[in-house]
Amino acid sequence: MTDQLAKAKAFKALHIPGKPIVLFNVWDAGSAKAVAAGGATALATGSWSVAAAHGFDDGEHMPFALAVANLERIVAAADLPVTIDLESGYGADPEEVGANVARAVQAGAIGCNLEDGFRESTLRDAADQAARLKGARAAADRLRIPAFLNARTDVFLIAPADQHEGLVVTALERARAYADAGADGFFVPGLADDRLIARIVEGTTLPVNIMVSARTPAAARLAELGVARISHGPGPYRMAMKALEDAARAALI
Repeated sequence: MTDQLAKAKAFKALHIPGKPIVLFNVWDAGSAKAVAAGGATALATGSWSVAAAHGFDDGEHMPFALAVANLERIVAAADLPVTIDLESGYGADPEEVGANVARAVQAGAIGCNLEDGFRESTLRDAADQAARLKGARAAADRLRIPAFLNARTDVFLIAPADQHEGLVVTALERARAYADAGADGFFVPGLADDRLIARIVEGTTLPVNIMVSARTPAAARLAELGVARISHGPGPYRMAMKALEDAARAALI
């Protein structure tokens, strides 16, 4: 537990606006070892990749028990802080979300992502999501581990890019509610416009997390904009599977 506490504190300290931590997302123990060997300072799972690697669709279709067992293997694979993507918390209410976050922390996680989207590509009410984050915060605090709660909003992810400017105010309202609920970071996947990223960074007290896509600015530019965390999401898994498919195709001619 002492080691986990130290890792949790170290992980939080890595979220520096303008000098972002880069998380090249992993999906199992093998990928964790490879990314650690590549020089990572921390490890993060991505739910899409973990689900795909185990034969499931994303959206909490992978059993929670299997997700935790996979987490335990990743934690054991490398001596680095590990944060888990828990999607929307695998819970119907704040108490169940809190219990699941506690289970992840007990398995070795020092943080998690909790999103405000549903499988059906709609958003939870902000107050409902804030209550779920409060449940997660209380559960982690009871274990005396300052787990990094990365509050993800799908405001931009589920909307086309030409609507993103009109959603900034909504996103910042959610950021305030989530910060008040105990969140440590604000994750805005889908947002790629320089100017809008800058507005989000300026409009919240939380460290901002951007997910890499074909449209996002380069890491150096994200740093200039004040981003504190850069995630690669499903990109590493897709890259690895494409390389494997190409190698298999070449070998099996």
